[in-house]
Amino acid sequence: MIHPHRVWVDIRLDHLRDNYQLLRKRLAPATRVMAVVKADAYGHGAVEIARELQSLGVDHFGVGDSGEALELRSAGIGSKILILGAIVDGEQEQVVAHGLAVAIHSESRIAQLAREARRQRHVCKVHLKVDTGMGRLGVLPSRALALLRRIAKNPWLELEGVATHFAGTSSGEDRGNEEQLEEFLELRNAVRQEGLGQPLWHAAASAAIFSSLGAELDLVRPGGALWGIAPAESGAAARGLKPILSLHTQVIFLKDVVAGTSIGYGRTHRTAGKTRIATVPVGYNDGLPLRLGNRGFALVCGARAPIVGRVSMDYTMLDVGRIRGVNVGEPVTLIGRDGAAALPVEEVATLAGTLPYEVLCSLGRRVARVYHSSRRGTVREALAAHA
Repeated sequence: MIHPHRVWVDIRLDHLRDNYQLLRKRLAPATRVMAVVKADAYGHGAVEIARELQSLGVDHFGVGDSGEALELRSAGIGSKILILGAIVDGEQEQVVAHGLAVAIHSESRIAQLAREARRQRHVCKVHLKVDTGMGRLGVLPSRALALLRRIAKNPWLELEGVATHFAGTSSGEDRGNEEQLEEFLELRNAVRQEGLGQPLWHAAASAAIFSSLGAELDLVRPGGALWGIAPAESGAAARGLKPILSLHTQVIFLKDVVAGTSIGYGRTHRTAGKTRIATVPVGYNDGLPLRLGNRGFALVCGARAPIVGRVSMDYTMLDVGRIRGVNVGEPVTLIGRDGAAALPVEEVATLAGTLPYEVLCSLGRRVARVYHSSRRGTVREALAAHA
């Protein structure tokens, strides 16, 4: 059975729903959830993911730039959308016109947005980003109160939120994150004492949610946990998360070779004995990490097949000499499960010397996204249904 796609990701919307419900159970009923769908929802497809989460009641989405926000708006996503990153000159007009909220980091950006909002006669919602220790974007805490006063006085700006970002990668173990939170809460107390509105205060991403750091704030910003990636040091708290994405291709060519046959660019692999080489139409242009050459694996017929030779732009070779029943058209799993065998994205990332997020965000335009909500257990069952 030949799949209509050369390479595709199978995205389980039922697992997405389960992950969201698991997160929701960890939060107080009044805590809002802002689903972070930047970078095309970490490679999962922002529009489809946002539609599914919106149907579950998620009414805040976070994106990386204005282009991502406008894509969601044009697709009919009517929930609140916050541009978490910086906007650049020339983007203000579209941002204000489409009712997008903006994270602001400077006094000059406050003035520019206020002028554009006044010109359009349309109030612009803003979130002040405060740098409590990340050292990236955001105003220093010593300047934050003055800027919040300025926003509060401007009739064309609405202070919807105040945010910070933890620098620690494992929030439950990082004392620096606790110090950041303490400084952030001091600012919140000062804002409340001055009566500068009732903005949403938010800091917690996936890791902080599972450590309960920042649980007293108004909103959380999960990203990776929604896709089933357990944050570092989350332990048993994140055990119920389910991966929602698996990456597949198919065998398009089989070749029997003798001992000493070189495979791929640079002749980095020579066969130790007689074997069979399967060529699959996936390469680093599709997001398969280059470093998996001669060290990674794929799943074929429920068994692990070593990646041999270099991963090239369009093709990769597998040694399937010890696997019975491999034919042209055989489905191949590069991330995910095939029967009892599994290749989680965390393992793939470790073999490639990178992070799971980078692997997922690297999935290229040629990789088809296939969405479904079934409980099918094997890649062959999914393949049959798609065909």
